[in-house]
Amino acid sequence: MTDTANIQDESLHPITTDSLFPQDHSTHAPRILILYGSLRERSYSRLSAEEAGRILSRFGAEVRIFDPQGLPQVDTAEPGHPKVAELRDLVTWSEGMVWSSPERHGAMTGLMKSQIDWIPLSLGGVRPTQGKTLAVMQVCGGSQSFNTVNQLRILGRWMRLLTIPNQSSVARAWDEFDDEGRMKPSPYYNRIVDVMEELVKFTLLTRDIRDHLVDRYSERVESRADLSKRVNQSKAVGS
Repeated sequence: MTDTANIQDESLHPITTDSLFPQDHSTHAPRILILYGSLRERSYSRLSAEEAGRILSRFGAEVRIFDPQGLPQVDTAEPGHPKVAELRDLVTWSEGMVWSSPERHGAMTGLMKSQIDWIPLSLGGVRPTQGKTLAVMQVCGGSQSFNTVNQLRILGRWMRLLTIPNQSSVARAWDEFDDEGRMKPSPYYNRIVDVMEELVKFTLLTRDIRDHLVDRYSERVESRADLSKRVNQSKAVGS
């Protein structure tokens, strides 16, 4: 039998179906924010992002794409910078995200990482990414690779996002789009449809319970300890 002597009973409680399956559900369209990682005039990560946005709209989502043009490097500007504030407002608005980056030198681009670095883990006492959904995509100039999506998954976990299982990696991206910037029919296009379909499903399934899904026992223990400490300090001051 497990020794429960050290378990904080006040912070350890049953998990019920009522908390996982609430009776009231949000009825608005799922809100999805898309970030892309290149400023080239013909940016394939942007074209992929725009294609993903069209697909998401067909699935009933409300989509916004952040334009990173003019976003300063991290630590070179204050959070009140207009582009930083725009990005953070969009992240707060969103219920899910898509990150689309080129692979450059075997990794995501600096622009992609800079956007993510500008998103704080905590903003005004609220964690703007925690429990929200994430889909990751990459485009490759040559043969197919998964370095970038793997890195994006690590970042998604660090940002406490619920990263969906499916992902997209488009090889030889320069050959996958027509002159108008639309993606040609191909298995790569089909995979992006798969990823966006899965993202919408996961977002609808989790958005009303995301706070419950990421509620942690260890943090409840710490919160109770902090509260107890403050109470004791207040009593000491009043005595």
